[in-house]
Amino acid sequence: MPTVAVKLYSVFFKFLLKHRLQNRIQTPSEEPDPFGITSRPDESIASPNPSFTDGVATKDIHIDSFTSLSIRIFLPESALSSPEPNSKPKRKPNPEPNDAKRETTSFPQLNTRRNSYGPSGVPVKEEPRRNSVGGDSDGLSSISGGGYGGYLPTLDDRRRKLPVMVQFHGGGWVSGSNDSVANDYFCRRIAKLCDAVVVAVGYRLAPESRYPAAFEDGFKVLNWLAKQANLAECSKSLGIKKMDGGHKHIVDSFGASMVEPWLAAHGNLSRCVLLGVSCGANIANYVARKAVESGKHLDPVKVVAQILMYPFFVGSVPTHSEIKLANSYFYDKAMCMLAWKLFLPEEEFSPDHPAANPLVPGHGPPLKLMPPTLTVVAEHDWMRDRAIAYSEELRKAKVDAPVLEYKDAVHEFATLDILLKSPQAQVCAEDIAIWVKKYISLRGHEFSY
Repeated sequence: MPTVAVKLYSVFFKFLLKHRLQNRIQTPSEEPDPFGITSRPDESIASPNPSFTDGVATKDIHIDSFTSLSIRIFLPESALSSPEPNSKPKRKPNPEPNDAKRETTSFPQLNTRRNSYGPSGVPVKEEPRRNSVGGDSDGLSSISGGGYGGYLPTLDDRRRKLPVMVQFHGGGWVSGSNDSVANDYFCRRIAKLCDAVVVAVGYRLAPESRYPAAFEDGFKVLNWLAKQANLAECSKSLGIKKMDGGHKHIVDSFGASMVEPWLAAHGNLSRCVLLGVSCGANIANYVARKAVESGKHLDPVKVVAQILMYPFFVGSVPTHSEIKLANSYFYDKAMCMLAWKLFLPEEEFSPDHPAANPLVPGHGPPLKLMPPTLTVVAEHDWMRDRAIAYSEELRKAKVDAPVLEYKDAVHEFATLDILLKSPQAQVCAEDIAIWVKKYISLRGHEFSY
């Protein structure tokens, strides 16, 4: 069972959440707000920090001039290490075909627990070669105050490329943000453990922006990433060095670069992973479906896997957990349905709405085309069984779709502010890192299961 502290905090949390939801239902927005909002005034915000604090640098970008859609980029310090840690300083003029077999990729050392998906051993992280933040012979640039300024891709393209994880926060559609203290902490942890660039999405919240605003924002970010990759490629193709040693790049009408340097230098969008938390898992699953439908139109972006953490799925026919755990901790059934009423337009409200129930017939592409999907569920979460049922349907369609169930855990046990530093939250992040590296590793399947 959850600890006494968790039970007490859950009572307090549910009281405040119910009060906020009911107030928003009683005083809804008079008309839709196309610009929208991405955070609430009472949310604790973590400021972006371009310095490598605790091994991760962050920056915020507003990517849509018509809405409040924004992203926060989390760049792990490992991006500054050599892409070939064990290689000699000088390359061979004519490398042999077998050289590729000797290349190694460094991974974080994980303290994994025993479960059905864990490996017998994990490669130990090699100590990366640290570059001077203030600039060095490799041409790294910085900004004042010791922060990492980034740079445009060099023509030889020898910078280390990391997979990109697009993260959607939770909050029941009406709260939470990509720059909250809790989400900032979680994304830093994931960036370091997975050795990946994390792009946290600040999508529009309800009721100011109802369905499909949040879903459209999620897919818009994927399109923006594809545009960034193509702009970076165009910049490299210019091939003309400037007097200051940099490279020509594409600029807008104000002379500002249209290429995001951190992503251009370190992001490998051919290994893109979607990670959704609670209602964010619904967005991730929608974006994965849209990516499948879009096919090559998203090139070079390729969604190679998705992670659904305690997804916010519901349906009209109740499951065993929805009956037994209707009054579960933090997010019970009554409050979740209030959140859905604030998110879905009144004329469209239904537990079997495609946004709420992923198993509605005729909804989206065939399940067999979906990317590998890891589902994380908690024992004391009333939405557990429906998430497991979706995973089972994916496995029937021959999709790699394991489920990690955590005992004595509650909804958002690995992402809620009060629970983030618990051992179980750390273990969950490590388990995610172990699984996802099958699909984001440069060499393919790194681990045996």
